[in-house]
Amino acid sequence: MVAMIRIPPRLLYLAIALVLFLHYLAGRHHDEYNRVTSVSHLMSKIYPSPLIESNSNADSPIKRPSSLRYNYPNDQPYSDKRANATFVILCRNDQLWDIVRTVREVEDRFNRIYHYPYVFLNEVPFSDNFKSHIATVVSSKVEFGLIPREHWYQPDWIDEKRASQARDRMQSENIVYGGSLSYRNMCRFNSGFFFRHPLMQKYKWYWRIEPSVNFHCDILFDPFRYMEDNNKTYAFTISMVEYEATIPSLWPHIRAFIDENPQYIAPDNSMGFISDYGTGERYNLCHFWSNFEIADLDFWRGEAYMKFFEYLDSKGGFYYERWGDAPVHSIAAALFAPRESIQFFDEIGYEHPPYTHCPKEGDNYERGRCSCDPANNFDREGISCLNKFIRFNYPYTHKLG
Repeated sequence: MVAMIRIPPRLLYLAIALVLFLHYLAGRHHDEYNRVTSVSHLMSKIYPSPLIESNSNADSPIKRPSSLRYNYPNDQPYSDKRANATFVILCRNDQLWDIVRTVREVEDRFNRIYHYPYVFLNEVPFSDNFKSHIATVVSSKVEFGLIPREHWYQPDWIDEKRASQARDRMQSENIVYGGSLSYRNMCRFNSGFFFRHPLMQKYKWYWRIEPSVNFHCDILFDPFRYMEDNNKTYAFTISMVEYEATIPSLWPHIRAFIDENPQYIAPDNSMGFISDYGTGERYNLCHFWSNFEIADLDFWRGEAYMKFFEYLDSKGGFYYERWGDAPVHSIAAALFAPRESIQFFDEIGYEHPPYTHCPKEGDNYERGRCSCDPANNFDREGISCLNKFIRFNYPYTHKLG
């Protein structure tokens, strides 16, 4: 018979206290230990998240549709190698509930697994009520920033009489946001200043999100890691033609910049996407819809783009016309980045009313458990530029079904 060893309760309590103390120290100083011993991680092993495919072999990659040209990285859920990335959201206090619903979708569809931080920006301070409700729905660090006045408001050197006349004319012509000064401030800020904000300086990658957008599919991979591991610069989900009346002088100014600065043009650029036949004679109005974009902040911080933005800004077109950040970003990416570094993410089901991108490649729709209507897919609309992008960037390998 095995003799039972009786441990004095005092020693038992002391041993338990020592174990708990060591656990506390390890969790405080070792992030990986803290992660793998967290309740959420342990519960995920017992009850796997529906966002992640169960896989008996921990070393095998998540399978990706074979129809995609690029293979996805072999990253696993809860990888300790996150990208240096953040979500960035430009938002007003009165848009609280619109952004709460959107952020909740981002969390449910993606970020409750990866826990990337958020940066919220506003030209006025966020209210305590706004901050409190946002903190309730996010699973990660969140920071709230005030936009410097000189980054937001119309510059003093702009001729206000001329700018006001332009707004009045566009409003009379029923051009969307044609009469709005705040919209112009936003477009200029997103074109040349958001990446300069102090809260953005520590990051390399960002994912732009706007209030009232919807994410219709589970995102079963880390787009930031994909961008980083595959030398990507810019990613989009929706591409369309711009309203020509808002940018009548934009392309002539860009042509002048190119003529003066040919050294900035990438040898393998995407001129063929933004200018029919790749001649550069005229802009075909195609651009990436920048309310969704994932991109390398260092691209905007680089010399080529900074010179490009400063040149365009000096022409006053953000206020004398209604230049948007979407064509400015898109044309810059097309000219200064190698075409292989621009990525279309079919698997990210995304809606910015009234337009929706609904996944079509392979089994992306089924695997993402998407909630969008495949019949209501902007990709097939006459003003979509996706087919043009695919024909140019993926010659002979891609075809919309």
